Amino acid sequence: MSDLSNYYMARKKRFLMEFDLVARSARSVIESYFGENARALTAEVRREFENLIPQFPYVGGKQPHTEFIVFTGMLLAVYRVNKTHGKTAKQTGEMVFDMGRAFLNSFPTFLLRLFMPMSFSRRAMDRIRKGAIESQQRKYPEGNVIDFIEGDGKNFDYGVDYLECASCKFLAKQGAPEIAPYLCPVDILFSEALGWGLTRTTTLAQGAEVCDFRFKKGGPTNVAVPAALGDVVDLGKN
Repeated sequence: MSDLSNYYMARKKRFLMEFDLVARSARSVIESYFGENARALTAEVRREFENLIPQFPYVGGKQPHTEFIVFTGMLLAVYRVNKTHGKTAKQTGEMVFDMGRAFLNSFPTFLLRLFMPMSFSRRAMDRIRKGAIESQQRKYPEGNVIDFIEGDGKNFDYGVDYLECASCKFLAKQGAPEIAPYLCPVDILFSEALGWGLTRTTTLAQGAEVCDFRFKKGGPTNVAVPAALGDVVDLGKN
């Protein structure tokens, strides 16, 4: 086992606790998709996720990029178990979207809103600027590569362009690139819950050259979703 995989194995207990937290908060969603087999299939997904942990790509150990990889591993674990039981990538996307909504709804609104100022503080933006510069050195080939976009003072406070996506790379390496687009709609949930005011028109997962995140504190969420994924988002709004 390499030193880089040791990074994740040393934190395996924490990652499994995160999985359990998501599974508990989304129990009703899981039961609606898995039916009477929900408990057994949740355990199967957990084992698959645990097996994936030492395979996670090392992306520098910084947040939120490492957490993105962990979440991607959860999605992949759900997809692989779903696939063995005859479910499609789209069905997995619907399920994960609903699970994400249930997870966020398990927290009080006031608590979630406490995170909004943190996302728009000078310190946060300085950290993202620095991270963008570091990412462009490509020290971690399997990591994200991003550009920081200065706000225009009116339409958005700041932006982040993803030029390379660690989650897409990981899923492709795992032979499951088709599930990558179903990660993207989950950003809608986080934007609405945390007050990001996210606008995004394109994603790498859908074959574009960039994921163009633009953030406006407290603004409306306006994220383009391809027609094939539209009902995934509709399901989340029901």
